[in-house]
Amino acid sequence: MQAMLFDSHCHLTDDRLVADASGLVERARAAGVTGVVTIASDAEDAVRAVALAEELPGVWATAGIHPHVAAAADEAAWERIMELAGQGKVVALGETGLDYHYDHSPRDAQRRVFTRHVSLARELGLPLVVHSREADEDTAAIIREAGSEVTGVLHCFAGGAALLEAGLEAGWMISFSGLVTFRNYDGADLLRAVPADRLLVETDAPYLAPVPHRGRRNEPAFVRHVVEGVAALRGEAVEAVAAYTTRNARAFYRLEPASLST
Repeated sequence: MQAMLFDSHCHLTDDRLVADASGLVERARAAGVTGVVTIASDAEDAVRAVALAEELPGVWATAGIHPHVAAAADEAAWERIMELAGQGKVVALGETGLDYHYDHSPRDAQRRVFTRHVSLARELGLPLVVHSREADEDTAAIIREAGSEVTGVLHCFAGGAALLEAGLEAGWMISFSGLVTFRNYDGADLLRAVPADRLLVETDAPYLAPVPHRGRRNEPAFVRHVVEGVAALRGEAVEAVAAYTTRNARAFYRLEPASLST
C-alpha cells in the first residue's frame, strides 16, 4: 500500500505553477499526496490561493503578507486578509515572519507586520505560517511574546538551536523541506531533535526541489523525496514518517481526514 503524504506548504499560485495547477494536483494524488496547502504571499495572492483551493479537491489555502512585501501592506490589504480569513478553505494566516537575508522590506516594517499577524491569529483562532531567514533572535522573541493562545509552524526550517527551542517551547510545529536531501545539509542534529508529533514536511514548490530533482521546478508530488530524506536522517521508516507528518499536518490545519479525490 502506498504511504499517504501531505505537502504542508507550497505556492500553487506562483507563475511557474498556476497554469498547471490541476495537473500538479493530479500528479500529487498519483504520488500518494492526500492534501496540499497553498500559501499566500500578499492579499492579491491570497485571493488567487483561495480560488484555487475552492476549485481543486484536497487543496487548502492561507491568507497573509510575506515579509518581502511588508512595507507595501496598507489597510486595504489587511481588510482583504480579514475577509478571506473567514472563508472555509483558509486554514492559516501567512506566510508572515522575518527575512533579514534579502531585506526587501525594512526590518521594522517586517516586525510590525509579523506582530499584526500574531494579533490577528489570536483574534481569529487560526494558526500562523512563519518564514524566518537570518532572523532567529527577533523571530524567537515574537514567538515568545505571542503566548500560548497563538500556535504556528516555522516553515522550511533552517535556523539555529535557539530558534528551534523557542518554537518547541511555544508548542509550534517545525517543517522541513527539500533542503534535507541536499548533500551539504547541516541541520540533521536539529531535525533529529524535533519530536515526531511536532514535525511537518513541505515542498515550498516551486522552490527548493529535492534530490533527485534539484535544480528543476519543484511540485507537491516531490514531497515524497522530502519524507525519504527526513526518514534517512532520523533513522526511521519512510512509512512511519509519511504517516505521522500527514497526521500532524491535518491536526495543525484542523482538517478532517480526506484525500485529494474528495
